[in-house]
Amino acid sequence: MSQPTNSNGQYVRRVTLPSGRSIEVVYFEPLAAEAAGAAAAAAASTPQVEDLHVCPECDRDLVYPVDWEEASVTHWEVELRCPNCEWNEVGTFDQATVDRFDERLDAGTEALVKDLRRLVQANMEAEAERFAAALDANAILPEDF
Repeated sequence: MSQPTNSNGQYVRRVTLPSGRSIEVVYFEPLAAEAAGAAAAAAASTPQVEDLHVCPECDRDLVYPVDWEEASVTHWEVELRCPNCEWNEVGTFDQATVDRFDERLDAGTEALVKDLRRLVQANMEAEAERFAAALDANAILPEDF
């Protein structure tokens, strides 16, 4: 959240990077006001979207960010892509919309990691069973190592 830090009109905002590191960004009021005006103009030309993870072309919930950067104090410019229909678009979205999108991405990442762990476990069990069966059948010789 932006907060004035002194009478010179400076604002400090804590930003969490994709790597997980947090940095503090200092904004100067005249620059922030110009950026906010540019972001408002860009936001006015971009239709309001509630759920960035849903593709407007095929209605699948597979959309992910390709690139993003801060457009102003309150808005982000995000390049989106749908792997199902190859739709892509660059848009400017408010912080609340981007935060909801980030939460959906985190939930999707957790689901993928959970599925990957189950798959690795199942593959390791199957490999151990095949190895044990080969040992029982005397199908493994010292030359195999």
